[in-house]
Amino acid sequence: MPIGDCSVAAKPRKQLLCSLFQTTLGYRACASGWKPMVIRRGSHAFKDLINTYRMIEQDDFDINTRLHTIVRGEDEAAMVESVGLALVKLPDVLNRLKPDIMIVHGDRFDALALATSAALMNIRILHIEGGEVSGTIDDSIRHAITKLAHYHVCCTRSAEQHLISMCEDHDRILLAGCPSYDKLLSAKNKDYMSIIRMWLGDDVKSKDYIVALQHPVTTDIKHSIKMFELTLDALISFNKRTLVLFPNIDAGSKEMVRVMRKKGIEHHPNFRAVKHVPFDQFIQLVAHAGCMIGNSSCGVREVGAFGTPVINLGTRQIGRETGENVLHVRDADTQDKILQALHLQFGKQYPCSKIYGDGNAVPRILKFLKSIDLQEPLQKKFCFPPVKENISQDIDHILETLSALAVDLGGTNLRVAIVSMKGEIVKKYTQFNPKTYEERINLILQMCVEAAAEAVKLNCRILGVGISTGGRVNPREGIVLHSTKLIQEWNSVDLRTPLSDTLHLPVWVDNDGNCAALAERKFGQGKGLENFVTLITGTGIGGGIIHQHELIHGSSFCAAELGHLVVSLDGPDCSCGSHGCIEAYASGMALQREAKKLHDEDLLLVEGMSVPKDEAVGALHLIQAAKLGNAKAQSILRTAGTALGLGVVNILHTMNPSLVILSGVLASHYIHIVKDVIRQQALSSVQDVDVVVSDLVDPALLGAASMVLDYTTRRIY
Repeated sequence: MPIGDCSVAAKPRKQLLCSLFQTTLGYRACASGWKPMVIRRGSHAFKDLINTYRMIEQDDFDINTRLHTIVRGEDEAAMVESVGLALVKLPDVLNRLKPDIMIVHGDRFDALALATSAALMNIRILHIEGGEVSGTIDDSIRHAITKLAHYHVCCTRSAEQHLISMCEDHDRILLAGCPSYDKLLSAKNKDYMSIIRMWLGDDVKSKDYIVALQHPVTTDIKHSIKMFELTLDALISFNKRTLVLFPNIDAGSKEMVRVMRKKGIEHHPNFRAVKHVPFDQFIQLVAHAGCMIGNSSCGVREVGAFGTPVINLGTRQIGRETGENVLHVRDADTQDKILQALHLQFGKQYPCSKIYGDGNAVPRILKFLKSIDLQEPLQKKFCFPPVKENISQDIDHILETLSALAVDLGGTNLRVAIVSMKGEIVKKYTQFNPKTYEERINLILQMCVEAAAEAVKLNCRILGVGISTGGRVNPREGIVLHSTKLIQEWNSVDLRTPLSDTLHLPVWVDNDGNCAALAERKFGQGKGLENFVTLITGTGIGGGIIHQHELIHGSSFCAAELGHLVVSLDGPDCSCGSHGCIEAYASGMALQREAKKLHDEDLLLVEGMSVPKDEAVGALHLIQAAKLGNAKAQSILRTAGTALGLGVVNILHTMNPSLVILSGVLASHYIHIVKDVIRQQALSSVQDVDVVVSDLVDPALLGAASMVLDYTTRRIY
């Protein structure tokens, strides 16, 4: 919740005038060579709005000037008169303060008066949260301020592109994120229950109440009042304790307050009606609510930081980018629709969203402010089409690499990597995979926190976390259902919740075979193909199936267990409990088993080979022996390759893909045998299907990253 229309200026150091929506910015501005001076104006002058300006005074900011610029009336004419009154009063203040830069925040009608005054008085303007799209008159005001502003700080990549499309200078746009997220993502209050009880009563529990915040839609006041009435009726029927905040002072707000009083909301036992909640307390209230409902930008923007369910009513925020926690009821024309939405959303918990920020906006803004040359010409220039193809900036405070945190849980090692949008591994961390659940989950959290901190230093913006793990995985819930024998204490494990809660990032989880297929789809030889299959040849045998460009999970998340295709009825025992599976012949474990047998019979080593006493015999020794001419080792590898080839033939006959990709450390040793088996055993109609070896170095990490990168760039996964 922005503090609103209190403004700040500075002298004798660099002079700064701004809408101060978060005192963090003011504190850091002081430390960076700015001396803020505050002007109290707008709705902060109203005593019946709890004198919110006192919050700024309590943070040790002196209020130098008080301006009454809001005309009471709460209708369209009053809004126009308020803008006019501000335009009359502001010139005297600006002449006295003589700020070098004015920071204008958001899209309120009174912010337009600030921007207009500054532009006409040759004061540089920096606009925060420009380029966004909501769905009301705010859009027109926001874009009007954009055209008056000299510099722009936006919150999302889409907003940045909108600004560029509006012919704003690329070099004067900073993609920083929303400053309020700096406080949201660092907000920790173990005593949040005392705040909940203070505002909602002693008998209320966390996640068992609703926060309602609804404003008038100035372009359709009559409908917005009716929608508010339906909302209150639905909340009364839903019968949960509800904190209702009064609407803002836009046209139509007076009628909405009348609706509240007509329905007795202020005296209803299930409702607490308030005009203002301090920001720090409001954070805790929405973070621990069972649901938030209304049409405030707070719901679609800030609340996503906590994963709290949100019901967005009507068209006031229809154009906003939202996380998956937001359910839209665009035609909120019946009580039943709103009530149904409450039943669907209440009590759910969603992954934390970082669409609007990652908690580092204020440092970026201050760095941007420092880079502004006050000696350069004041006249702003527009960059008319054609727009530059490369919208990334060349200065370090703007250029950030969109990246994902990728986690690979293998039988031996636990790896975490920062992976860029292009599939480049910026940095990788490796540790031995602990044997117990507690040690493993703690190590994952520790490595991810360290990697996320390092990402800031490397100028990488982390969009989310992707996890590749062995076993059967429910990707919808982020839960490992059943693990392989290589990873102990790893059944029914919720990976999404602890990581999302710790990092405040969305988290995706999938099986390592599926991740390998996703890696090939985004970065490898499967890119652009509609249908292909990936087979992983490593310690075990796994795989992934892409059909019509989408990954196949199956009805019980057991699709693509290709290592357990049976190729012989009387073959060796497999770790799955069956026998004759591909994995029982061609996996690293199977080759190690055969290598040990040969070594125990003194039939493994040939001239030029040795195995140190302290070194375990493994698959690589068998491969080395075969290369040096050991006939028995060659026969074992040929049998293993033939079993894998028969499995590929079955895949070709079943799925008829356009490509089969062999991945993993053993792929290059099997490829020629597999192709021979296809020529001998496959139907002629599929013999032309290409079988290739993957050229990706870390398919599990790249696949884990692709889950994040595909989703956050609006590709549905």
